[in-house]
Amino acid sequence: MLTDKAKEIVGNVSDKMDTTVSFLEEDLKTYRVGKANPSILNGVMVNYYGTDTPISQVASISVPDARTIAIQPWERSMIGPIEKAIMNANLGFTPQNNGEVVRCPIPPLTEERRKDLIKKAKAAGENAKVAVRNARRDGVDALKKAEKAGDFSEDVQKEGEDEIQKVTDAKIKSIDAIVSAKEKEIMTV
Repeated sequence: MLTDKAKEIVGNVSDKMDTTVSFLEEDLKTYRVGKANPSILNGVMVNYYGTDTPISQVASISVPDARTIAIQPWERSMIGPIEKAIMNANLGFTPQNNGEVVRCPIPPLTEERRKDLIKKAKAAGENAKVAVRNARRDGVDALKKAEKAGDFSEDVQKEGEDEIQKVTDAKIKSIDAIVSAKEKEIMTV
C-alpha cells in the first residue's frame, strides 16, 4: 500500500508526463497539413506599435472554408504588419488582402513536404518520450531518496516504482498514438 508521500511522488511524475503529452498535442496542431486551421498561426508575432504581439491579439482569425484562413484585424492599419508577419513566419502560403481582411489560401502539400512533416512529427514524439522517461527517472530517484530518509519501507518504494512504470508505459503508448494519428492526417490527401 502506497503511503501519502509515495502517492505524492507518483502524482507529481504523472503530472509532468501529462504536461509533456499536452505540449506534444499542441505542437502537432501547428503543423500545416493542407487544410486550414487557425492554430497554424499560433507562433506568428505581429509588430503592434513596436511590440511583438501574437496575431490572435490584434485580429480575429476564422476559417471560412477548408482551404482558407481569414484574418480580420481590429485596426485597418494592421493589415500590412499582419501580412508581413505571416510572410516572415515562412508558413508556406502567401497572404492576400482586400483592404479589410487578410486571406491566406492554404495550398495542398507536396509529397516532399508531407515526408518532412512526418519526420518532424516523429522527432517531436521522440523528444516527448525522452521527457517522459526523464520524469520517470526523477520520480524513481525521489522514491529512493525518500526510502533512504526513512519516509517509507523498501516495499513501498518498489510499489511506487511499479506505479511510475505503469504511468510511463501508458504515456509512451499515448504519444505513439498521437504521432501516428498526425502521420495519418498528414498523408491524407
